[in-house]
Amino acid sequence: MASSRDRQRKLARAKLDRQMARRAAVVKRRRQIRAGVGTALILVLVVAGSAWALGAFDREPTDDTASNEVCLWTPQNTEGNPNLKEVGEPATTGLPITGTRPMTLVTNQGAPINVELDLATAPCAAASIAHLASQSFYDNTKCHEITAEGAVRCGDPSGTGLGGPTYTFHSENVPTAPEASPQASPAPDEPPTYPKGTVAMISNPPGANGSQFLIFFKDFTTAEPAYPIIGRVTQGLDVVEKIGALPTVDNGSGEKVKPENDDVVVQSLTVGEPVLDPASPTDPTPTGTPSPAVSGTPEASPNAG
Repeated sequence: MASSRDRQRKLARAKLDRQMARRAAVVKRRRQIRAGVGTALILVLVVAGSAWALGAFDREPTDDTASNEVCLWTPQNTEGNPNLKEVGEPATTGLPITGTRPMTLVTNQGAPINVELDLATAPCAAASIAHLASQSFYDNTKCHEITAEGAVRCGDPSGTGLGGPTYTFHSENVPTAPEASPQASPAPDEPPTYPKGTVAMISNPPGANGSQFLIFFKDFTTAEPAYPIIGRVTQGLDVVEKIGALPTVDNGSGEKVKPENDDVVVQSLTVGEPVLDPASPTDPTPTGTPSPAVSGTPEASPNAG
């Protein structure tokens, strides 16, 4: 009997030792898991802290300028056109491509004419005009033509229609042709191609834009749009209409487009700083008073309109 009891005690003791060993192993494994998780968490925090210190989580600023080239300025040969004026070329990078830019024309015909240049649809035209304005290119020049299409033509220091800077650039925002009615004319409810107050570039040949622009004083619709729209008049349209009502005489080419008695003189043209889209949270509050454009360094390049 004694030996049987001893055997049972030994078996029970062995079973208890096995249970205790299993429990100890479980506890040890839990400690190892916790230690591993803690180490991994510390490592993550160290890496994240290092990345933060190096600026990895810094938010990129809103990019409202083009770092890549968006505008190509094509030099023109001045030998065949003495009406071109050399004032350098605008920059090709870092140009504003969103929002608007205010332009102000002061003429001898009344109150200033305020224009809003569209940087999103015509960044190159806005960059060119701002550059030329910084060189006083437009100051004391004549608006030499009142077109039959209902626009005042300005921006040529020579007053011939052939003048401009020594570079040209491509057309950016030419309207699409209006849909034709069954009578092959624009549909009655079609909006005008160039609404009154539109500002557009004009060049000869088309697509070789330089400095000359049109300000429409009445709606104009055409089946073959050729003038790239660059902005609109925001104030002073009545002055443009007054100029458009001036009597005209033959300009020497058989067209009665030259103001007859009164020269229309642009005394100054200035371009203000870019203004972001009002929907942008970083949009600065516009002051309404355009500031003179930043002066550039004259270089060389050509254009005839």
